[in-house]
Amino acid sequence: MKHRGQTSLTTKIAVITGASSGVGLATAELFAKKRYNIILAARGVEALEKAVSKCNALGSHTVYKSTDMSSAEEVKELVEYCLSQFGRIDVWVNNAGVMASGKFEDIPMEIHEQVIKTNLMGYMHGAYYVLPVFKQQNQGILINNVSIGGYLPAPFSAVYSATKSGIKGVMSGLQSELSIYPEIHICNIYPQIQRSTGNMHSAKYSGLDFKIPPFAADPMETAKVIYKLTLKPKKDTFPDVSSYMIKLIHGIFPHTFTNLITAVMRGMMKQAKGKDDEGNILKPSKEPHQVYGETSTVLLSDSTKRLVSIGLIIGIGLYTATRIRKNIN
Repeated sequence: MKHRGQTSLTTKIAVITGASSGVGLATAELFAKKRYNIILAARGVEALEKAVSKCNALGSHTVYKSTDMSSAEEVKELVEYCLSQFGRIDVWVNNAGVMASGKFEDIPMEIHEQVIKTNLMGYMHGAYYVLPVFKQQNQGILINNVSIGGYLPAPFSAVYSATKSGIKGVMSGLQSELSIYPEIHICNIYPQIQRSTGNMHSAKYSGLDFKIPPFAADPMETAKVIYKLTLKPKKDTFPDVSSYMIKLIHGIFPHTFTNLITAVMRGMMKQAKGKDDEGNILKPSKEPHQVYGETSTVLLSDSTKRLVSIGLIIGIGLYTATRIRKNIN
């Protein structure tokens, strides 16, 4: 039986969550250029309509369904809608995520709980309802945009860190559980901070108006990595040198690295006077609905980012060695 919207068995079907801006929108645009049929999911209808229009103009057949990923029932309905439109699902991209920053006790409990529901439970909901479809098809690729936060803590965003390490744990377990299905893949990617709208839309209880740092990664490049995983699935991927270097530095000097970041953040927060802002935690993201966000300074080139990463490793190594010698003496 041919379903409405299904054009050919060779046309791939992708579902992309958190598709109204940032990495999700970049991924949607790239998949559209690759002539995927796409279902976009996010909470805000206006932003989704704008994204659908752009993807269709790029040559895709794209539709949307307004979905709150923190609701199991809405995610179930999203899967059912996809199947009614296209008959199958080849790729599911878990990307919807939110973040709240500030001192743990200064962030309202309602905000903390929603971060967990959207990030951790949202990814679980996606996996829970799409994996049975993959098993029935005997094929499918689930791609999780986890974040480097799956490997190291983010000071003053403790609950966000918990959700990312939780996603890594759940999906790593599922990778083993589904290892008997050779054509079903679960791929986790761990990008660093993105030059997207994520920081602009996040909840802020620190007084800081976060702008994108100069070492941030290009969300379009992250989208390319996501697409490559549809061609050659891989369990764990670091999409750029910087994300891998951050993991490496933290692995070698975990306490020193985290303490330095915490000290910098604490110093900045002492001078900050911004108002509390719940961002997009409890309601859809406001404008801008675009791929790129507002930067703080001139962005660094890839080669400069590598040099900075190497310098950090050397600097932290020397600092740690000095502390060790002092303790011995």
